Amino acid sequence: MTGPRRTGMRRAIVILPGAFTSGNLFFGVWAIVEAARGNFTHAAYFVVLAGIMDVLDGRIARMSRTGSTFGAEMDSLVDVISFGMAPALLVFFHTFSKGGEWAWLLCFLYVLAAVLRLARFNVEQAGHAKSQFFGLPSPAAGMALATFWPFSQTPFYQQHLAGLISEPLFLAVLMVVCSLLMVSHVPYPIWPRVGLRSWRGLLGVAYSVGVLAGMIYVPAYFFFPYGIGYLAFGLGRAVFYGFLERLPERDPLRDEDDETERPQDDQTNPKPLPFRLGRPRRRPGGGSLS
Repeated sequence: MTGPRRTGMRRAIVILPGAFTSGNLFFGVWAIVEAARGNFTHAAYFVVLAGIMDVLDGRIARMSRTGSTFGAEMDSLVDVISFGMAPALLVFFHTFSKGGEWAWLLCFLYVLAAVLRLARFNVEQAGHAKSQFFGLPSPAAGMALATFWPFSQTPFYQQHLAGLISEPLFLAVLMVVCSLLMVSHVPYPIWPRVGLRSWRGLLGVAYSVGVLAGMIYVPAYFFFPYGIGYLAFGLGRAVFYGFLERLPERDPLRDEDDETERPQDDQTNPKPLPFRLGRPRRRPGGGSLS
């Protein structure tokens, strides 16, 4: 009785990350449908829900050690829909559709940048431990763009900001900036680790609780300023470190939950190379030295 039960539980754990990835896609497609219907606030929050699904599928895959190359590729394809197409079409339907015949090209450039960013992420960082992201993560860019609409409907925005900026121009600049940052190598912090055994873990707990409270109690006021703050933080930190010539180095290729090197990186028993490097040295009497 123990064997089949464990097998069934293991199968459920393996399926769980894929279920959250499918939920990510579901909310991304639903956001596009709601944007086409003119329900822009619903569409914006569906992009946020897609982002939550994206966070959960990665965390569950790492905790259960069920990550795979297939899962990483599927996750990136889904992210193109949820954080590339959905925010771009949402902005197009509520603002750029009135901006001229070629306004949709801004949406195309944003989606192209999201595709390039996700493809590069798969090559450079997917499946490895990360202390930071290189380039603005596509979920952060997509949620920042999408949640501008609910923020623009708040009384605070209508009373204090509506007359100061041109919304089409602001969104065009924001879309271009997000596109450039996604394909850049500007380092952005990951979500802080939570725990009760260190002050960093406690700060992570406090940060997570604050973010959760903002999401639940004041979502219209929280999401867009938080997204702009995250965008500006990474850019400002990169500029500051650039002046000090202290830009962070790339992360080593490590397993997400294990601080030991991967087996292929172990230098104690290096594997022989399948080919020789450089030209062979000739002996004085002929032949070569290996």
